[in-house]
Amino acid sequence: MNDPRFPELPQSHIAILKEYGEIEVCSKETVVFDLGELRYDFFVVLEGEIVILNPNNEQKTIVTHAKNEFSGDSGMLSDRGAQFRAVAKAGSELLRITPAKLKEAIAKHSNVSDLLLNAFLQRQDTILNDFVGGIKLVGSGNSKEAYAIRDFMDKNYIWYNFLDVDKTDEAKGLLKSFDLSDNDLPLMICNGGQLHKKPSLDEVARFSGVLMDFEDKIFDLLVIGAGPSGLAASVYAASEGLSVVTIDSNAPGGQAGKSSKIENYLGFPTGISGRDLANRAYVQAQKFGCNISIPHRAEKIEHTGTHFVLSATNGKVIRAKSLMAATGANYRQLPIDTIEKFEGSGVYYSATGMNASACKSELVGVVGGGNSAGQAALFLADYAKEVHVVLRGDDIGSKMSDYLVQRIVAAPNIHVQLNSQVTELKGNHHLESLVLEKSDGQKTEMNITNLFTFIGAKPCTEWLEGIVATDEKGFVCTGPGIKEEDLYKCDIYIKRKPQSLETSIPGFFAVGDVRKGSVKRVASAVGEGSMAVSQVHQFLGELRARTASVEV
Repeated sequence: MNDPRFPELPQSHIAILKEYGEIEVCSKETVVFDLGELRYDFFVVLEGEIVILNPNNEQKTIVTHAKNEFSGDSGMLSDRGAQFRAVAKAGSELLRITPAKLKEAIAKHSNVSDLLLNAFLQRQDTILNDFVGGIKLVGSGNSKEAYAIRDFMDKNYIWYNFLDVDKTDEAKGLLKSFDLSDNDLPLMICNGGQLHKKPSLDEVARFSGVLMDFEDKIFDLLVIGAGPSGLAASVYAASEGLSVVTIDSNAPGGQAGKSSKIENYLGFPTGISGRDLANRAYVQAQKFGCNISIPHRAEKIEHTGTHFVLSATNGKVIRAKSLMAATGANYRQLPIDTIEKFEGSGVYYSATGMNASACKSELVGVVGGGNSAGQAALFLADYAKEVHVVLRGDDIGSKMSDYLVQRIVAAPNIHVQLNSQVTELKGNHHLESLVLEKSDGQKTEMNITNLFTFIGAKPCTEWLEGIVATDEKGFVCTGPGIKEEDLYKCDIYIKRKPQSLETSIPGFFAVGDVRKGSVKRVASAVGEGSMAVSQVHQFLGELRARTASVEV
């Protein structure tokens, strides 16, 4: 039985791909791409073979690509570095295709796209789950800075190996060999051997290739935020021929990316994690030519009258004819003075596989009554000794889907604490216990060592600086109901009212959780993102007509 990760290309596919590349013959054994190399090429083996070497021991082979097989994984659709060294045997005949040409072929030929992307995604899963390797991150398991980097790499599907200086001799040995101390942590060692002390997330993204460079031009659409609504807009806009840039401050997925298992999303009867759903959409958008760059945080937006200019972190300036705010909302901090001390070392805002091992046989707390809290509780219950769901109200079913409520009630190690709130956190370097207070004033100290909070979503709209109308809570107002005095004074809004997902400025749209009146569900966010693209088309048509009339 053929391995779907390493399929043979039929001759019809190879004939198509030959239009996008060049054939070369290796007269001697040749390294065709090397560990850590950015923007490395894609190869089809026409004769001979390409050997993929184990980065931890290059005397061993990971896999051999034989005749009609191909190299690469989904990282090729962005600027991510090669995770292995690939060597073509002497006498091999190869078809070499650059990443740009590969993306062009994938966008134009669905039969080629289906076979390649299916293999790419499965290869990525194998690398992340079955092999120890990639970028080395050395740090303390109790370090907030190390946790932030691990969380970023985990959510962005970056292959890495965390070495805890508190637990492993290998980590201590690395520090000693480089003549470094704990003051230099966290320490990142890239695939090429480069050392980076206390790297920022921007540096992690740059070194891993997640942060992309793209041409300086006025794009048709800039999408700010890569949650479900932003990714849906990216996929639909790019697939319909618009030039699109999508940026996000952290990782694809938004709030949904923090969900350990979504079971009521149409088409996934056995459920899918928010992280996997987001990664598939991320690859899908790139398949159609969307430029996705992470992490770019929006800092300032200007409207020139003809286009928008966004200033982002990393000094990036992006210009676009239309703009879509899909920045979502973040969970609020618990109102406890010491909360920041424990963030990343006992207090978390998402429950992922990275957290699960730390919860094994421990007491765990989950604060919140929405679906994200319910999904986290069920996920963590597979690892923790006990999970305590903490609610200020007296009804767990008031905001949570019934299927989650039923499972929580049935789970033997999940306990629901109604009419309760966390009022105190205790511990030295990591959370060791907390105090629960009932509505009647009764206090109980519990040895909960990991606390996950999913409360009070706050819209991410600080970057807007009042440029568009928002409600009293900061959510962006959209649609024909926006007050007349809040509308941008221009000829378009003299002729018509804002479209349903358009803000007080024509061509500026808002979708998903950041929008006033949105339904906080993945399906509705995807619906808004895709629906908004048709409204973008209408606006761009109006813009072209206005430009044409001025030229005449």
